[in-house]
Amino acid sequence: MTDRVVVTGIGLVTPVGLDRKTTWDSLLEGKSGIDYISLFDAEGFESRIAAEVNDFDAAPILGLKEARRLDRFAQFACVAALEALEDAGLDMATEDPDRFGVLIGSGVGGIMTITEQHKILLNKGPKRVSPFLVPMMLGDMASGQVSMMIGAKGPNFSTVSACATGTDSIGEALEMIRRGRADVVIAGGTEAAICEIGVAGFNSCMALSTRNDDPQAASRPFDSGRDGFVLGEGAGLVVLESLEHAEKRGANVLAELAGYGASSDAHHVTQPHPEGEGAARAMKWAIEDAKLVPENVDYINAHGTSTPLNDKFETIAMKRMYGDHAYNLKISSTKSMTGHLLGAAGGIEAAFSVLAIKEGIIPPTINLDDCDPDCDLDYVPNKAIKQKVDVAMSNSLGFGGHNASLVFKSFQQ
Repeated sequence: MTDRVVVTGIGLVTPVGLDRKTTWDSLLEGKSGIDYISLFDAEGFESRIAAEVNDFDAAPILGLKEARRLDRFAQFACVAALEALEDAGLDMATEDPDRFGVLIGSGVGGIMTITEQHKILLNKGPKRVSPFLVPMMLGDMASGQVSMMIGAKGPNFSTVSACATGTDSIGEALEMIRRGRADVVIAGGTEAAICEIGVAGFNSCMALSTRNDDPQAASRPFDSGRDGFVLGEGAGLVVLESLEHAEKRGANVLAELAGYGASSDAHHVTQPHPEGEGAARAMKWAIEDAKLVPENVDYINAHGTSTPLNDKFETIAMKRMYGDHAYNLKISSTKSMTGHLLGAAGGIEAAFSVLAIKEGIIPPTINLDDCDPDCDLDYVPNKAIKQKVDVAMSNSLGFGGHNASLVFKSFQQ
């Protein structure tokens, strides 16, 4: 059993960068990764915009044969995992593989493969469906493929909690290490859902922005002109280690993961609780798990989807949790730049929270030109700010009423 778990590595593949450094630099510059959809012909769709990962090619990194046998969501995870391992300075040859876990979640798994193979089924018949359909579409395959790629033989599975998936994956990895089941876990989320059925489905439930005439201004969390989220893709992974393991190998600790809380609204399949009750509970439990008090928190990376209901109710939840201290918090939604990565959102946003602590810079909420009167907190509008961050929280809220929060703090011996 161990009490302390630390973050020692980060791997990112996002709409604003193919690695950790490029992504972080883009966020601090307020750069949007949203543009017109190029992955399929979106003519006739209500939403023709998305936050795609441009210029991504897994073949040079993973090998052409292997890359072809992976859905895009698993490709993202494998590439991000290799960066996270390198960033952590981990050498698998010197690690005990039985004590090394992989916990990578996805909200919708290989939906692009399902879409492609369904077309083949209809147009060419059942015998032409790929034998790789099933292993490419399964939601656990990102985690499984990373495990096989690096030779990690500890616990290996995938959480699924819609848009809270990446956060729950990291939270459960924290608990796994605390229980003594692993010394090291690569954890986070990955997603690639920018395809015909993905966009059409979210349009049908009126979740996506239709600001097609101005893509880079379409994701505008907490702004009075917001009209829905922008679908994004990518992967965000962190390397978690017990403090003992990290110290033994002389690792460079980026931050400490101190707390995790998860709850359910038990309210509605897509809409958050109107009083923010469930989200506030997840935040409360995460802070209590970290053995902190609300006033210790400096920064929140909000779920901040840019939908009319989420931003209003998440603000209510933060006020409910933090009371008067809510007005002292710095809060930002990096979805204003990356779009909403669904199951990968919590993964990349956990990484951003760690980097805010490590670098002493808070990324902005761009496109926040006219703050909604119901959203009256400090959302760090439009420009990054330099500020010491000792404690950061990352929030994720998902369809199905899932709420999850992580608390990171600056590392002290």
